[in-house]
Amino acid sequence: MSNIYNLNVENNPLMWRMRRDKKPVWLREYQDKNGYKAAHKAITCMSPKEIVELVSNSGLRGRGGGGFFTGIKWSMMWKNKLSCSRYLVCNADEMEPGTYKDRFLMERLPHLLLEGMLIASYALGVSRAYIFLRYEYMLVAEYLNRAISEIKSIGLIGKNIFNSEFDFELFLHTGAGRYICGEETALINALEGRRAVPRFKPPFPSHVGLWGKPTCVNNVETLCNIPGIIEHGVTWYKNISAKKSNDSGTKLMGFSGKVKNPGVWELPFGTTAREILEDYAQGMCTGFTLKAWQPGGASTDFLTQDHLDVPMDFENIAASGSRFGTGMAIAIDNTVNMVSLVRNLEEFFSRESCGWCTPCRDGLPWIVKLLISLENKDGRPGDIELLDKLCRTLGPGRTFCAHAPGAIEPLKSALRYFRNEFESGIYKFYQQETNYIRCVQIH
Repeated sequence: MSNIYNLNVENNPLMWRMRRDKKPVWLREYQDKNGYKAAHKAITCMSPKEIVELVSNSGLRGRGGGGFFTGIKWSMMWKNKLSCSRYLVCNADEMEPGTYKDRFLMERLPHLLLEGMLIASYALGVSRAYIFLRYEYMLVAEYLNRAISEIKSIGLIGKNIFNSEFDFELFLHTGAGRYICGEETALINALEGRRAVPRFKPPFPSHVGLWGKPTCVNNVETLCNIPGIIEHGVTWYKNISAKKSNDSGTKLMGFSGKVKNPGVWELPFGTTAREILEDYAQGMCTGFTLKAWQPGGASTDFLTQDHLDVPMDFENIAASGSRFGTGMAIAIDNTVNMVSLVRNLEEFFSRESCGWCTPCRDGLPWIVKLLISLENKDGRPGDIELLDKLCRTLGPGRTFCAHAPGAIEPLKSALRYFRNEFESGIYKFYQQETNYIRCVQIH
């Protein structure tokens, strides 16, 4: 059985500094564990271009769910040389149901995030950075504010960082509690004090972002990978992942649901879902069996037991018919009715729609209405076919942003694997029709 504390710097660049008592690692202890050495090396010994190239060569992908290559995003920032003002924004608006990895990092290692942001800001020519934090993460806000005060006291915020010409300011901003703020342009609008709706792309934030200036938006876990890459290099980072995976480094992955040991672990890309479920989560609780699972949060397609041996990474999970997403898997047990579960998810996504485009604003409530009827066994013939049609109408390229396409992924996959449970929702109609026919025949 793997122990979360049997960690080392070579194989667990994110978690090896964590304390056994689960308390945060504050500045002095973080420095004793090589904290801010990577930042010192980057700012005093490397040029911004060298850092961007290093991150590009490492193969680091965004850890927020989309998996976009970080080096490409950083390179796009440097292609716009028309403005001297530019910004870095950390996306800490972690509202994906079933996902809590960023909260875990910020509560236990707030300085790892700050060091990653310090390095990224220097590499991108940014002098002012923001952390956009989910409103409900109040304890995280307290910890981050303390960590920001600590590094300010030693001169890592302000003028001439490490006696260089690099100036750096960092601000914490808490959102108002909207799921759509996880989309980077909606986040930027919210940070500006505007309505949190997505923007047209292009132009991309790397060219026209916060207050019209070039802006890079990176996820918490993504930024936390930067210090390790700077300190140990590309070869080390690529070799951490399993050989059966094309992705580099480690990933915070986990399992929640009716499992004996729900949690989050830092594992190499390519670890199979079965390994995580059986070796780390210790299997399903007594009396429960696995019916389905979602690889990376509530907006990813359901997979079945037949997919447990698929390596957990972006390409392999996509090939199996789902998305890797955040890597935080959700186990669905045999007692769960899939219609009820999907109805619950679609209610959440419907409520969290920003209402900007018609397919999402009107389509998701329509889906919820149909699912409620099926859940209550009041469905009518054609309802399931209508759900299929709505899945196509709200699919990729049909809506303003990716909210609706993500929202219908669990519905599409539930219809694919558990269609019989949806069909049973039309039982009353057929029963009434049968009774009517019998009455007619009798009379």
